[in-house]
Amino acid sequence: MTERLRTLASHLLLAVTSLVCVFPIYWLFATALRRPEDVATLSPIPWPLSLRNIADAAHQVDITGQIANTFVVATLSAVGQLLIALLTSHAFALYTFPLQRLLYLAFVGTWLVPFQVTMLPNYILLTRLDLLDTLIGVVLPTLCSALAVLLLRQHMAAFPKELVAAARIDGRSSWSILWTVVVPNLRPALAALGILLFINAWNEYFWPAVVLRRSNGVLQLGLRSFMGTEGEQWGPMMAVAGLACLPVLLLYLVLQRHIVNAFVRSGLK
Repeated sequence: MTERLRTLASHLLLAVTSLVCVFPIYWLFATALRRPEDVATLSPIPWPLSLRNIADAAHQVDITGQIANTFVVATLSAVGQLLIALLTSHAFALYTFPLQRLLYLAFVGTWLVPFQVTMLPNYILLTRLDLLDTLIGVVLPTLCSALAVLLLRQHMAAFPKELVAAARIDGRSSWSILWTVVVPNLRPALAALGILLFINAWNEYFWPAVVLRRSNGVLQLGLRSFMGTEGEQWGPMMAVAGLACLPVLLLYLVLQRHIVNAFVRSGLK
């Protein structure tokens, strides 16, 4: 009986925690689907439903273009960080070279440097390269992620060295071993890390606001169009924010199996 009560209490705690986490997302979509005159109401159920806020937002900003630009920036940033982290972690975990530990600590130490310290040098570099007000200028300084290297190196270090040795005996090159032996066995970890990097790049506001000075090229900058001295337009703002959440939710649904496998494998010896 005591064990049943503990199980019931655990499930109840998980249910309450889930509701607390999900409720802000529900309220976001509920506000977006209310009629403009009902936006300030506290009714938990948006009725009658209305798409007026979405239509008003579409008239004020180029939602389709901004979603496409944000998707391009987030995809290029996530893929670039994954590729660089994969190559770097592979070198740190599976090879031995002079000053290896010192170089690794120095590389990971860059993670502790605040972004505000590197922001000005990056801005000056983009100015000299004439990349301000471009999406490439947003992506370029984000391509190297110390956190991604740190996480992937842990998976690389746990990779069976016997498989790598057997592949070398078969005459495969280091490049071939990486892509035909190591990467296929790290798909769950790569998927989990990829979605984290994608979400981080998708939600980024400060750096795009610095680079894209004369345009609202990404969705996060488009949201500030609904904030003004005359007050915030909560209905259209929630509509755009809701649309911004959908790609991330779809990406998680597609990669959910790989993400779960990554967490399961990380607990195995």
